[in-house]
Amino acid sequence: MDRRAFLQRIGSGGGLLALSALLDACGSPARRISGLRSPAATAKLAPFEGIPRAQWLIEENARAGSFGWIIDARHQVGRRPIEGYCDQVSVDRGSEFTLFANTTAATFRVEVYRMGYYQGHGGRLVTRTRDLAGRVQPAAIFTPGINRVHCEWAPSYRFSTQGWQPGNYLLLLIASSGGRHHVPVTVRDDASRAAIVVQNSVTTWQAYNLWGGFSLYGGVPTATESAYTRRSRVVSFDRPYHNPDVGGSGDWLGNEFPLLYLLERHGCDITYLTNVDLDIDAARLRHHRVLVSLGHDEYWSWGMRYGAQSALLAGLNIAFLGANACYRQIRFASSALGTRREVICYKDYLADPIFPTRPWLATGISWASTPHQSAESLFTGAMYQNFGASGELRVFDPNAFVFAGMHLTKGATLGKIVGSEFDAFEPAICPKNVQILAHSKTSGAVGYADMTYYTTPNGGGVFDSGTAGFVTALWDGGSTLDQRLSFGTIPSATALAAVVENLLRVFANGPAARTHPSAANWRSIYSMNAPVNLGVDTK
Repeated sequence: MDRRAFLQRIGSGGGLLALSALLDACGSPARRISGLRSPAATAKLAPFEGIPRAQWLIEENARAGSFGWIIDARHQVGRRPIEGYCDQVSVDRGSEFTLFANTTAATFRVEVYRMGYYQGHGGRLVTRTRDLAGRVQPAAIFTPGINRVHCEWAPSYRFSTQGWQPGNYLLLLIASSGGRHHVPVTVRDDASRAAIVVQNSVTTWQAYNLWGGFSLYGGVPTATESAYTRRSRVVSFDRPYHNPDVGGSGDWLGNEFPLLYLLERHGCDITYLTNVDLDIDAARLRHHRVLVSLGHDEYWSWGMRYGAQSALLAGLNIAFLGANACYRQIRFASSALGTRREVICYKDYLADPIFPTRPWLATGISWASTPHQSAESLFTGAMYQNFGASGELRVFDPNAFVFAGMHLTKGATLGKIVGSEFDAFEPAICPKNVQILAHSKTSGAVGYADMTYYTTPNGGGVFDSGTAGFVTALWDGGSTLDQRLSFGTIPSATALAAVVENLLRVFANGPAARTHPSAANWRSIYSMNAPVNLGVDTK
């Protein structure tokens, strides 16, 4: 099952309860691995040893949680509509942002939840509004040619984040008619010096957002034009997220929340930003030790990529806990609501009007293609291969630090979590000091998925999990107090949590090259003269 169908099924199949069956559909877990904790014991885990912790986050997650944020089948938006978006994808703590809501209901209210662990509830109610007057907003505006869909709605409510802690927040819009809808927003702490900075991949959420019938992947076809031909060349944050995507939370719930739940559970020293913030000021990365990119982080701007690469050379570690990361180049444009409210990606550099004057900013099919010919693998350590795959994650180098204490042997499997998109080592276009950690045969697509690691001279290290299923498979919330929060507990969740713990024990404590330089081992698998697969993504 591919990631788009996965998310749509969550949103249309009874809320979070549907995830248990969906994980079964994506593949049953592998056999238990000796030396690993059982899933039932995960609620009693001691804090991650050797990883910096934050007292404020420990105290925050000790506060009373709530399941009130969950949207289930009773609240499907398509039947009782309410939807919305914010004028900013993220704000510095203490700042304000505006909500724009559209509903046929007479009134609605908003409950604001900070998302975390909270004794297994997943969220804490921070504040709620009074009943607000409902409003049917104007129809979306469609711009032919670039096929952009955006809204120009009247403001509904102005929020102050004074007193809010940094983190990922869901605004739960509750219509008096019974409909519910999530609107995500990230609260940053621009003064933070936390060891770990977690990046929300909002540009990729928006790329796949089909609200209004158009995304960067397709649009409403005509008699003479296919859905792909009718795709948007520009997508806007000035619109809600498509309702089937988990009630309006974009790709956050399935591709990002499980990692946040794990790290907040253990009080790790973390802070949050979005990849829009990375484009605005990549120098902020110098204040942290590791940048964590989550399950699907496909769309990167010039400023994002080269800002992160510069920080890597200066000692920042980067963990790509997914696949297909940094695959396409984008750039941003402003809207009436502010800067960087539009994501531009033509997937055809000759059609991009910026190409004649600034070809390095032109948005072709991928970073690896013309005019850039700068494959993401030069940065991430592995090259995107394909989608529609599945397979067991198979250990190749059991002595690597990410498997410390797990008592693994070469060939051991950590669960059927490879897919649906995957990365692999390509000798001609990857750093030559890459250490392959796992090498997994895939079915449903040709090739192997590789978990990789490399270090830069006197600088940081880069980890690539090699599979888009990594973060989702971390989920162990089925052992919590309420089965409404069940994503389907699976044995591989505990194994992957141990990998994350080992990874952060190194990455969150300084430049990895100083303590764990990578040891190239790829020559035992790949030939330097092997043909290159540029992994053209035809989705």
